[in-house]
Amino acid sequence: MKLLLISAIAISVVTVAYVMTPSKLNSKMTPKQKILKLMYPFIMKMGSKKTKMMAEDSIQNTTVDFYLMKIELNDGTAFDFSKLKGKKILLVNTASNCGFTRQYEGLETLYQQQKEHLIIIGFPANDFGKQEPGTDSEIASFCKKNYGVSFLIAKKGSVIKSANQQLVYKWLTDKKQNGWNEEAPSWNFCKYIINEKGKLTHFFPSAIDPLGVEMQKALGL
Repeated sequence: MKLLLISAIAISVVTVAYVMTPSKLNSKMTPKQKILKLMYPFIMKMGSKKTKMMAEDSIQNTTVDFYLMKIELNDGTAFDFSKLKGKKILLVNTASNCGFTRQYEGLETLYQQQKEHLIIIGFPANDFGKQEPGTDSEIASFCKKNYGVSFLIAKKGSVIKSANQQLVYKWLTDKKQNGWNEEAPSWNFCKYIINEKGKLTHFFPSAIDPLGVEMQKALGL
């Protein structure tokens, strides 16, 4: 208990430091980012494991076809979801200055292992603790330099319910559009799984490991 309390206090101190010390990202990790990376195992243990899932035959009719949507990638190019038919898709809202940022590592490993059958798309957002302050080019450089990220990264935007919420996240968090779910990301690195037919089947909170048992089962691995 004492260890968890000390870890929680340390996390709070580091997080406050991030919020109160605005600085541009560069490709190399800052000392604070290195501290958060080291603390990642403690953060994962203390995080919520509450997940949501829906059997395909229980999903209601949707008003918006997932495959008709498009996004803008962080290099400015358009990406059409119709290209993803027949593959599982993992959508993750990301941040560079978060205690969960080390999940980039696991996400990249998962992608390399399953990229013939799985597409991963990261959605950088500054919605939680202002932990993604960088530009799209800075974010791309940081991800590549420190975690070797090769999966798709979308243009930075908002994922929480608001007038500025990205269209794909409006779909993910509106049960009229996706058939059952209204759960929006509660922090960075929440995860949504879309099956091979374009149906949303799972929502995972931040503390679910991309390489963990829960994710393996959800992806049928």
